Amino acid sequence: MAHDAHKKAAEHHEHAAKAHHAAAEHHANGDHQAAHEHSAKAHEHSTTAHDHSTDAHHKSTAHK
Repeated sequence: MAHDAHKKAAEHHEHAAKAHHAAAEHHANGDHQAAHEHSAKAHEHSTTAHDHSTDAHHKSTAHK
């Protein structure tokens, strides 16, 4: 269902944004190891969000 795929994409975009903010905070405080870990987590969430976005797009266009 396209709705579920859109919802999952949005959730992962939100998680990615939070991880990016955490990475920026850690970087600003000089904790580069923690910044790197949060950056990696942001990348994972962004990749998953992209996958769900692609799925949602395909499901949405299939219903036209």
